[in-house]
Amino acid sequence: MNILVIGSGGREHALAWKLRQSPHVDRIFCAPGNAGTSEITENVAIPATDLPTLAKFARQNRIDLTVVGPDDPLAAGIVDLFTSEKLRAFGPDKSAARIESSKIFAKELMRTQKIPTAEARTFCNSAEALHHCERLRFPIVIKADGLALGKGVVIAADADTARSTIDQMMNQARLGDSGRRIVVEEFLQGTECSLHALVDGKDYVLLESSRDHKRAFDGDQGPNTGGMGAFSPANNWNKESQSRFDSEIMRPLLRGLREKGVTFRGLLYPGLMITADGPRVLEFNCRFGDPETQALLPRMRSDLLPLLEATIDGTIEQCAIEWDTRAAVTVVLASGGYPGKYETGKPISGLDDAATLEDVQIFHAGTKRDGKETKTAGGRVIAVTALGSDLEAARARAYEAMSRISFENCHYRRDIALTPVAANVTGSL
Repeated sequence: MNILVIGSGGREHALAWKLRQSPHVDRIFCAPGNAGTSEITENVAIPATDLPTLAKFARQNRIDLTVVGPDDPLAAGIVDLFTSEKLRAFGPDKSAARIESSKIFAKELMRTQKIPTAEARTFCNSAEALHHCERLRFPIVIKADGLALGKGVVIAADADTARSTIDQMMNQARLGDSGRRIVVEEFLQGTECSLHALVDGKDYVLLESSRDHKRAFDGDQGPNTGGMGAFSPANNWNKESQSRFDSEIMRPLLRGLREKGVTFRGLLYPGLMITADGPRVLEFNCRFGDPETQALLPRMRSDLLPLLEATIDGTIEQCAIEWDTRAAVTVVLASGGYPGKYETGKPISGLDDAATLEDVQIFHAGTKRDGKETKTAGGRVIAVTALGSDLEAARARAYEAMSRISFENCHYRRDIALTPVAANVTGSL
């Protein structure tokens, strides 16, 4: 089979790396890819948002399956386009992708199906939003309705922060059209958990659990990022949580989508807060998480390709997934200044040295090849994943590998999966 992976981040490198292991795969293309994918796939210089050109490439190169990594092309309807041209693609169509591309759509769906989540109100007028915030107890959570590259959620500790956030999102359009409408919701207390489910429209198979670290700095301080690290399995997930997740969240969600005439086929990634009253949905995503995917796929022993095909074909209930029982820890190496302004084009050293360590896998994200050198090309640059007998062993190996990699002004958190941090009590993100 010929496979096309769309995207350029660490998630896409991990997907291509896993698919490369399938005996059913002949060639893999990655559009646009990065320096890491170029070592295992054929990179194609087509942006992930250039849907017509991607479809043309898929036709001309006899692509049997396209796997869509990022949320933007899904929200723009890439699966609808491919389907109309009889091209096979993994991911939800535009209507189903609204569960991530519109937080208001997701909140309304959860409300009608009584899915446990934070109390919230939606606004399209900044004055009304500000007036509502004056009556709330802080902290509160303010979310842009649309996609915002992980920067559309703000925890407002006080009224001044709430006013500034609402003004920037709704009046100054700092997030473009994504912030024209917002959700203001209560702050949930608990610990986060990331789940991934392959959903075929009527049923689903749950992947192993994971947890990510969103804040930029040690001790869960600083601004939110796309994710500075992750580990799997999550240490706050158990059989009781999974049972409640099925009965209180997934089954009502699938029912609610069917009632709206929406068929979800693809990867559903609910972000949860595990509270004293059980799991609560923070948000729904309609694609593999980043960096959770980099922690999950090294633990997956099963062939990923048949699972993706079963999801498309509506036969996922016939599938079982075999997992490595060891733990995985992923640490992200970022450009200095991320998630704010940062410089690119910095030569990266130590990649080959780090890759020699046993049970270590290097996933590229914001990288590019410049002659024989690999250089930085984004905010999150490299993700290092290590397996170990437990979290402590995996963490030690990941940081040993990370210590061998460097570039000018690089930054990474030193407390990913550290017990006090991994078990800490955080608020809704």
